[in-house]
Amino acid sequence: MLVAAVLAIPLQVLALILAPVATLLAVVPLAVVLPTLAWLDRVEPEPRGARIHALLWGATVAVVISAIVNSLVAVGAGEDVAAVASAPLVEEFTKGLGVWWAVRRRELDGVVDGLVYAGWVAAGFAAAENVQYFVMAAGDGSLVATFVLRGIATPFAHPLFTAWIGVAIGLAVSRGRPRLAAAVPGYLAAVALHAAWNGSLVASSNGAGLLLFAIAVFVAIFVTTVLMVIRLRQRERRRILATIPALAGRYGIPVEQHAVLADWSTRHRVRRQLARADRRRFDDLYATLARLVMLQDRPGGIDPVTEARLLERLRSGGPKPG
Repeated sequence: MLVAAVLAIPLQVLALILAPVATLLAVVPLAVVLPTLAWLDRVEPEPRGARIHALLWGATVAVVISAIVNSLVAVGAGEDVAAVASAPLVEEFTKGLGVWWAVRRRELDGVVDGLVYAGWVAAGFAAAENVQYFVMAAGDGSLVATFVLRGIATPFAHPLFTAWIGVAIGLAVSRGRPRLAAAVPGYLAAVALHAAWNGSLVASSNGAGLLLFAIAVFVAIFVTTVLMVIRLRQRERRRILATIPALAGRYGIPVEQHAVLADWSTRHRVRRQLARADRRRFDDLYATLARLVMLQDRPGGIDPVTEARLLERLRSGGPKPG
């Protein structure tokens, strides 16, 4: 990632100097995407460092490798082939590697986690890619139209594509199945959706009707995915809150703490009353217990390495809510 950053950051800085408005507009969609991912992640929060790593992976490694491969394909076979064939294949593969990093670090516990990591990687990729598209659009006078399409109409395009990789890997983790093999159908689904979207953009050069139809289909898929995510999130929240009291007793969490943590509305009310310094410790305590709950659900028994790491975090304690 550091090597890729050496290549990516100077180009982003140059874009900011040459086209500051276009470059700043490229990060505007993050104001919608990242809070949405944060909402999704509130039930079983992932480590902040892991989420930042995922975001930076998408903005550096995935973007640099994809740009190199797509440029070579465009030179050899044309821009349309690069957009419809090369881009979906290489971009979803490199973004998927960012999700796989979370698997190797034992951070990914289930489907919701898979969606979270896929979303953060894809958000970083989309922001960096938007810089390129918006700067080019600023040069040919189509910045407003490009921003409306990529920044307003479809800010969740890349997260929606890569989400299927996260879903496939998350299902494999939760069911104790081989993760790499499970990632393949998720990758193929992401590639197919990405290729269909890019193909509609290429074909729309002959008329706007196909593009409008593609946007309608994209919105329908997005709404369906949102409903699925809401259901998964609610189910995971119920599971965690119901299990916290038993785990708290096993790991020696005081009754006054786990009673608060096991009730969603009480937890938020108490959290708002805490000082800022205590709020982060309170969040860490809940996040650690939530991760321990998810660990119980993994087939094949509890991973002792992950459990030991979480228990070490648990011993650091948290504020005494009251």
